[in-house]
Amino acid sequence: MLLELMSRGGWLMWPILLGGMAAAILLIERLLYLHRAKIDQEDFLKGIYTVMHRGNRAEAISICNETPGPVAYLVRTALLHATEDKEPLLNEVHRVGQEEVVRLEKNLGGLLTVAQLLPLLGLLGTLTGLAELFISMEQQAPLIHIGDVSGGLWKALLTSIFGLCFSIPLFAGYHLLLSRIERVTRQMEVASEEVCLFILNDWSPDGEVDE
Repeated sequence: MLLELMSRGGWLMWPILLGGMAAAILLIERLLYLHRAKIDQEDFLKGIYTVMHRGNRAEAISICNETPGPVAYLVRTALLHATEDKEPLLNEVHRVGQEEVVRLEKNLGGLLTVAQLLPLLGLLGTLTGLAELFISMEQQAPLIHIGDVSGGLWKALLTSIFGLCFSIPLFAGYHLLLSRIERVTRQMEVASEEVCLFILNDWSPDGEVDE
């Protein structure tokens, strides 16, 4: 059935189909990546603080290594640089945070580009199909048989239908990704701020808690 529709829709159906499938793979990969990055931030930070209060920074870093996601990686960065002065510590956490945001947004531009191009390809297919339809009508006039013009109609309809069928869920998925990335980014900001305040105010290099 699909192959029949592809043949009826013309050659533009192939870039629409391939582009839509490629974008769908990118969308699924990003959703899985963000799902794996999801943690209970409050419990995670409480566990880190508890271990740090016991004077075991190495164990706290080990917990970060075993915890997936950018929040744990940011906390790990702060712990690795905990013995440094305030300015170098904050700069390093900020730098790593920016790198993690870039990693979170990986392939988003490509996904959006494909989602925008697919309906345009569908529109192009519709226009070429209509042009083919009118050429057939002009050539067959005044006696026009439906079989002589159906090819153009099929191209006009199918390319737009396929383009929209792919682009609509891709746009929805793109905005879903944006909302999840924004949520993770806020978690990163809160976690980095909290752990830096803890290191600077409540922890000393000898592993003792400042009273």
